[in-house]
Amino acid sequence: MIISEYVDLTIKKLKANFANLITLTNLGLGGYAIIFTLRGEFDLSLLLIFIAALADRFDGIAARKFNIESELGKQLDSMSDIISFGVAPALLLYQGILYDLGAPGIFFTVLYILCGAFRLAKFNVTESNGYFTGLPITAAGCAATLSYLASAAVPAVFYLFILIILSFLMVSPFRIKKV
Repeated sequence: MIISEYVDLTIKKLKANFANLITLTNLGLGGYAIIFTLRGEFDLSLLLIFIAALADRFDGIAARKFNIESELGKQLDSMSDIISFGVAPALLLYQGILYDLGAPGIFFTVLYILCGAFRLAKFNVTESNGYFTGLPITAAGCAATLSYLASAAVPAVFYLFILIILSFLMVSPFRIKKV
């Protein structure tokens, strides 16, 4: 194989996996957010979740631009989203606010994660028709994360209601047009 053929093959492989690399960046940022939450570095965790949301936005754009959408990419995106917008925001709210509420704090934190996972699984087996059914987990995760900024001014029990509402919205039958 001559060098130009090798370079062409390498560029094709990079192009074919570019969106997946962005998706893995999303997943990595979510993993780091979880670790920083466990270390008590809540502000850094919050920032990482929002950067993960940017990566999540750009992976789909890249896949469509390079015409490299795949079933693997769809599955990888959902796995990344449950970490970055399910577990990371839920853990941020639990560790930063809900820990002192005991069993209700644990229950509604886990409920949020379960509803997010169910919503993603349902999305993966449903035909795409230009609409999302229920609130996308990325939006729910960003809303939960953003709500953390009000934690100094809002009682902890308020966050139970935030998690209940976001959980319900993710598994609701209402439709939102994709943008």
